[in-house]
Amino acid sequence: QVQLVDAGGGLVQPGGSLRLSCAASVNIFNFNAMGWYRQAPGKQRELVATITRGGSTEYVDSIKGRFTISRDNAKNTVYLQMNSLETDDTAVYYCNANLYGSLYWGRGTQVSVSS
Repeated sequence: QVQLVDAGGGLVQPGGSLRLSCAASVNIFNFNAMGWYRQAPGKQRELVATITRGGSTEYVDSIKGRFTISRDNAKNTVYLQMNSLETDDTAVYYCNANLYGSLYWGRGTQVSVSS
């Protein structure tokens, strides 16, 4: 049974930083790719960043240069370091894992950016 536990959200002022974590119940090397999505109130869920088994990364344009996705295979954990946060980054952030086409999701962690 694959389980993803995402955590690390909170309330932060504009310009601040947060680091999200996604801990998997299985060896993350099994996954083709892992990533982070977010869903703001009244908006569709959007892809934020992905990292493949080989370590290749991709980012949505709006967060390039501010967010960094990384993985620690020994801890079966993927991270999203978020710097220079903006009010538009406010959303529930969900961890995602792709296992040969089967998708798994964390429950989400709330990120709120406000002064």
